[in-house]
Amino acid sequence: MRWIMAAFYAFAGVVHLAYPAVFMPVMPAWVPYPHEVILLTGIAELFGAAGLLTRRFRWWAGVMLAAYAVCVFPANLRHAWLDIVEAQRYGMLWYHVPRLPMQPVLIWWALYSAGVINWPWRRAAVAQGTSAH
Repeated sequence: MRWIMAAFYAFAGVVHLAYPAVFMPVMPAWVPYPHEVILLTGIAELFGAAGLLTRRFRWWAGVMLAAYAVCVFPANLRHAWLDIVEAQRYGMLWYHVPRLPMQPVLIWWALYSAGVINWPWRRAAVAQGTSAH
């Protein structure tokens, strides 16, 4: 799971750095220096991906990627609003309907794959009287 998440964030980081203009329309108006923020998010994604692959920085990478997923949620909401409500692009429902509820899963996944949390499997293993590892 950790390797898949690292690949996902590495890919996202490269896209943010290579094509920042794609993300400009979904940036909330209250975000200062939106172009720079997009570039910084790409760098954060790359560092997070790299951190997940190390023992030394794995825990911090998981915490930071989870926090990152919380912070970008307003942009995800805005993107859905612009596509579905304002532009009436209902064909984008295939993207937005799973994307928005997937955000808590991404937060959990970052924390779990970095070893910050071990829920729900640890609890089940303890209940059965076995170890989680």
